[in-house]
Amino acid sequence: MDERTQPALVAIVGKSDSGKTTLIEKVVPELVKLGLRVGTVKHDAHSFEIDHPGKDSWRHGQAGATAYAISSPERLAFITKLDHELPLVDIVKTYFTGFDIVVAEGYKRTAPYRVELFRRGAGHAEPLCEPGEAIALVTDAELAHEHRFGLEDGAGLAAFLAARLDDLRAY
Repeated sequence: MDERTQPALVAIVGKSDSGKTTLIEKVVPELVKLGLRVGTVKHDAHSFEIDHPGKDSWRHGQAGATAYAISSPERLAFITKLDHELPLVDIVKTYFTGFDIVVAEGYKRTAPYRVELFRRGAGHAEPLCEPGEAIALVTDAELAHEHRFGLEDGAGLAAFLAARLDDLRAY
């Protein structure tokens, strides 16, 4: 996959309980309204279980399958065991072919492009990113940033990202 065809990639980052998921819920529908095919990736620093003990697919994994899929007319879930965490860019290049943009939640130190969500209202004293690290800042604080958005401005942030798709494909 070359840079011209791979999806744009941006991560919403911020301290714990800053509202990252809520912001993604505001931005994704606005990106879709702009005609974009949008994917998301949620980073979990801990282990998680998507499959349920006792279910047939879970039993496939217990039997020794390294990877298995659950498929229905509406959804497909692919589960694979990993020896190490995959980098975000590898996940996007492998699983999001044909998407216009992927919005990740987390990956605060490894995402190639980051939008920081900083909320004083959540009790945070200072932003997570160093000056110049985040391409945009979504905040309830009076902080200087060239591309600053209010907490409710999902449409503005979506338009900002959509105007930079080509730049966000360079990773």
